[in-house]
Amino acid sequence: MKNIIFTLIVAALFFAACTEENHPNGFDEKAALDFLYAYMPVGDSVDYTEDYYKESVHYAFRAKNELPWGATVPEREFKHFVVPVRVNNEGLDHFRSTYYEELKARVKDLSLYDAVLEVNHWCHERVNYKGTDSRTSAPMSTIKTSWGRCGEESTLLVTALRTVGIPARQVYTPRWAHCDDNHAWVEAWVDGQWHFLGACEPEPVLDLGWFNEPASRTLLLHTRVFGDYDGPEEVISRNRNYTEINVVDSYGKTAKTTFTVVDEDGKPQTNLPVEFKIYNYAEFCTVVKKTTDENGQTWLTAGLGCMMAYAAKDGKFGYQVFKSGENENVTITLNHEEGQNDIFEFDMVPPAPTSVLPEVSAETRAENARRITYEDSIRNAYIQSCKDAQRELIANTGNKTLCRIYEKTWGNYQTIADFVKYAQGKNQEIKAVELLSNITDKDLRDVTLEVLKDHFDHTPDLTSSIVSMPPELYAQYILSPRISNENLVAFRKVFTEFFNGEEAQKFHDNPSLLVDWARQNIKTDDELNPQRIPISPLGVLKASKTDRHSRDIFFVAMARSLGIAAQINPVNGNVQYFDENQWMNVQFEQEAQTAAGTGYLDIHYAPIAAASNPKYYTHFSIKKFDGKSFRLLAYDAKDPGIDDGMLLSSFDHPTPLDEGFYILTAGTRLPDGSALTHSQFFTIKANETTQVDLVLREPDASVKVIGDFYSNNRFTEAETGEEYNFKQLIGDEYYILGILDQGSEPTTHAMQDISAFRNDFEESSVPLVFLFGEQDSYDQFKLKNFNELPSNVTYGFFTQEIMDEITSNLHLDNTSLPIFIIANNNSEVVFTKQGYTIGLGEQLLKVMTKLE
Repeated sequence: MKNIIFTLIVAALFFAACTEENHPNGFDEKAALDFLYAYMPVGDSVDYTEDYYKESVHYAFRAKNELPWGATVPEREFKHFVVPVRVNNEGLDHFRSTYYEELKARVKDLSLYDAVLEVNHWCHERVNYKGTDSRTSAPMSTIKTSWGRCGEESTLLVTALRTVGIPARQVYTPRWAHCDDNHAWVEAWVDGQWHFLGACEPEPVLDLGWFNEPASRTLLLHTRVFGDYDGPEEVISRNRNYTEINVVDSYGKTAKTTFTVVDEDGKPQTNLPVEFKIYNYAEFCTVVKKTTDENGQTWLTAGLGCMMAYAAKDGKFGYQVFKSGENENVTITLNHEEGQNDIFEFDMVPPAPTSVLPEVSAETRAENARRITYEDSIRNAYIQSCKDAQRELIANTGNKTLCRIYEKTWGNYQTIADFVKYAQGKNQEIKAVELLSNITDKDLRDVTLEVLKDHFDHTPDLTSSIVSMPPELYAQYILSPRISNENLVAFRKVFTEFFNGEEAQKFHDNPSLLVDWARQNIKTDDELNPQRIPISPLGVLKASKTDRHSRDIFFVAMARSLGIAAQINPVNGNVQYFDENQWMNVQFEQEAQTAAGTGYLDIHYAPIAAASNPKYYTHFSIKKFDGKSFRLLAYDAKDPGIDDGMLLSSFDHPTPLDEGFYILTAGTRLPDGSALTHSQFFTIKANETTQVDLVLREPDASVKVIGDFYSNNRFTEAETGEEYNFKQLIGDEYYILGILDQGSEPTTHAMQDISAFRNDFEESSVPLVFLFGEQDSYDQFKLKNFNELPSNVTYGFFTQEIMDEITSNLHLDNTSLPIFIIANNNSEVVFTKQGYTIGLGEQLLKVMTKLE
């Protein structure tokens, strides 16, 4: 091995928290830099330079000194909510130095309150909502793309607010209780109080967003505060990087519950992790962990709904479902173990809505709407310029695959075009296209030319003597730089040169020796990286210590650099390399590397009308027991949308699984947000088939009239301008009415949910009528390109009479869109839903099925 010495700066191990003795000048730039290094994740200390952090700190103090509110921000809030660069798991960039002057000019003459609103308008000019994968793009990459999911929008807004010296933090519900999803938004500190706002969704005042009501129904709301924070909020946990606080009290009614963990003899279990789980995406998802004290107890404050508490020790585990506010004391008994194929059913009830909206005058709303329309035009002009550039690139290539790639590049089109030109200059366009085809759509939008060239130039070709495998494995499992959820970096040149030729050949010929090398040279400790932000493969090599997930990514990166096909199995998370014509599981904790012992799961399902072909993540999930917790298997759709799972009919029958102990959970989500769940434990043995029933519990089949909506109400058809009433359109049938806005996040989710069931809606022939308040809203909606909506949708504009009737007769809030109702020509309403909802398409079809 070459004698390469890397300088390791793992500041969290060497810096103490700042004190007056260490910094006689108070919390100055040096103290701030020490504070960052004292608490930053190991990956941040090795993946970014000290000069980078010095620059970031410098701009934080510039904002403090140059903007009028700088002197009013207390040191605690400045230290924890302005100085830190990292917000989420995003890649870090030079946002502060790039945009400081521009943002400063926008806010320097405003009050702190108005400055917060103005920065959000600035963000909205550049970014709008669209769902995407779980890797959080850097703020400048989000701007380049012009859209992002809520985690990316909120990361951008927090970064922008901190850039002008305004304390800001990302608040998130790890899982909603009333529907299948999560959400993140922003809180900003203004004159001594924290106020919330929707990122890139400007409202005329603070503490107002489309999510006021959903936020009041949350069970938990978290904020991860950089460093050891001593604020007034409830602390969930502390670790070497951050303090996790719970701010759910600020949004809805809550209660505190105490939990005692005991063994089968009733003995309290001390220092034991307790997982708190919310039913969401057809699983009981762990959203927070706490540890029992010397009495075997811990506690949690949560919204007034149902959760599960779970604990495990020495192969035994226990669980209890509780409802916060009803159960003050809960006992968890460790009385279950592997092999007990039990069945349990729970009714999971979410908190009831309790939100109160701030008052906003009609004039203020109108001015805000005018600004939003103008900001949309700025962003849409940028998007059009990207599309024009893409079309020009497409016109100059005859490669159809490359055409599809260019269409996905958004603002990163020039980087991809430059890379293709670079490869063409070497007569290797095919290799370049293969590389680009084996990274994610998000990678195409933010990957750098440096990274692409590194992997292109320093990955052995398929014809190389070091590459010996089926050709179909080459592009995905050797050439591709994408391994898991890490940020892509240029590691190939370093890795291919790290071992001498003899060593590299030895590892290539016997990959188990590379496993041995990694075990001996890379130390793992998950406590080094509690936030689970992947450390880059280069960072792992520099530090020689890391968490297990980053180690797994590092091993695959090193293997591919040596011409060994390797992957992290997308279903079960096993690290694998390809050898002797099969995938071998990597066992870092033991010497021998083995192929997995495989058994089979035969899922039996008796179809119900509301779900003839259940979908993974929506209706059911499977988890494997690792001795402590149950880990979710990822059965993503073959042609996936966002967070989209496989249909049951797409599974192998039977489905191969590694031998072990599992749980299959299924659930039916009701219109009020409750869920009827059914779970069964089962055991998979090698070379044997286990049969398990997938049970979707059905609610009361009756549909009741809950209000009235006059079917003679008239609306104007959008394209023709003709007036209709609902009776003319629907005849004797039921119909679905949607009152929509221009395409906010709740409306976007609703359209995506309905589009997912396009064929079902078209086959049912049920009329769908989507109405807007004005032409501008309809025009903005069309720009969202909801092209997969059912063909039997009629678009139009509602009258004030329609809105008044909906709000008075059905007791709905006309400021919280979208609104959906199912009604008939007798003016009877049998279903209503408003605001943010996941799974709307399926809910509408369930009701229509019961009406047949």
